[in-house]
Amino acid sequence: MPPKERDKSLELNGSLGVVAFVGKSLSDENRLRILLSLCNGRKTVSTIVEELGLSQPLVSHHLKELRHCLLVKVERKGLFVYYEIADERIIDIVRQLAHLATDLLSQRDTF
Repeated sequence: MPPKERDKSLELNGSLGVVAFVGKSLSDENRLRILLSLCNGRKTVSTIVEELGLSQPLVSHHLKELRHCLLVKVERKGLFVYYEIADERIIDIVRQLAHLATDLLSQRDTF
């Protein structure tokens, strides 16, 4: 491996634990659906429940996990709690992963 590539590899190695931590939160289809729902703006749990057809406890659980991984932010306004994407790059990454997965799976002969 050329020195420059080796340097980049070592640089990434220092953050693999963090990448795995965030990656785990993206490994659930419902969490991905919630993130995509939030890319249209901040929403309450009830709005997400209605939009995605998931149960309130399930949505609350997934939002807690997404908040724990710093992928969503919470804002309380009076009686309402709003959730929103913490960083717009999250949606770009999810979209890139979706394209990559689609491309890779289209090349696969068997499962």
